[in-house]
Amino acid sequence: MQEELYRRFSPRMYAVCLRYATSSEEAEDILQEGFIKIFKKLDSYRGDGSFEGWIRRIFVNTAIEHFRRRRYLQPVTEKEESTVEGKYLSVLDSLAEKDILELIRQLSPGYRTVFNMYVVEGYTHKEIGDMLGISEGTSKSQLSRAKVILQDMVRTYIEQQNEVKAKS
Repeated sequence: MQEELYRRFSPRMYAVCLRYATSSEEAEDILQEGFIKIFKKLDSYRGDGSFEGWIRRIFVNTAIEHFRRRRYLQPVTEKEESTVEGKYLSVLDSLAEKDILELIRQLSPGYRTVFNMYVVEGYTHKEIGDMLGISEGTSKSQLSRAKVILQDMVRTYIEQQNEVKAKS
């Protein structure tokens, strides 16, 4: 049964782990840790909601715990936060999903974690703050900085792609 669960859910859960990890090795560690928790808690699944949703929640929480043990957050001042938010423009529409995911993986762990929790998982800043042991304001500033950094990375990526096209 454990082997079947692993085979069925590991590809999707590995993708979740990759969004939070700094490397494929770290994602594999989180994946292994998550499946250990799944196997230990399998009898506690009550049937509320989808089984995959229950598994996904355990993996997100495992990734967050992994992150918290490493404490990657970088403080951002209020002045920086207000400047950051005003600069963000969405240019992600022109990229393929795999390109976007790769750019997100290049964010520092603190920025990447808050970005994933807010944008991908849909947590509120209050929930993120509670889960990571940070203030709501810190969560907001981490997201703002992540957006600006991503915007710069996307611009650079697009410029590089345009240069390649121009040379061919």
